Amino acid sequence: MLNSILSAVYAAAGALGIIAAAGADIGTGLQAIGAGLAVLAAAGAGIGIGIAAGKAVEAISRQPDAEAKIRSAYMLGLVFSETIAIYAVFAVILIVFIL
Repeated sequence: MLNSILSAVYAAAGALGIIAAAGADIGTGLQAIGAGLAVLAAAGAGIGIGIAAGKAVEAISRQPDAEAKIRSAYMLGLVFSETIAIYAVFAVILIVFIL
């Protein structure tokens, strides 16, 4: 499936004259776009973790008795968000150094 998508992109770019005008293959540009999107995913996870931490502190200050439940729910969400960030960084490494 990936080969058919890439061949369609190559055909469209060739028809538009993008490859000939740029003097390079389109694969390099697609790799850069993919790496940029993965970096945005990692940045989004960081922003989400910061917002969640602020809301957890706010909730604990309102309900000190429920601190254990709030902290456990926050830690579970933190783990999932951090996992997404790690996957995004791993994707960037794969795109830049292997593909």
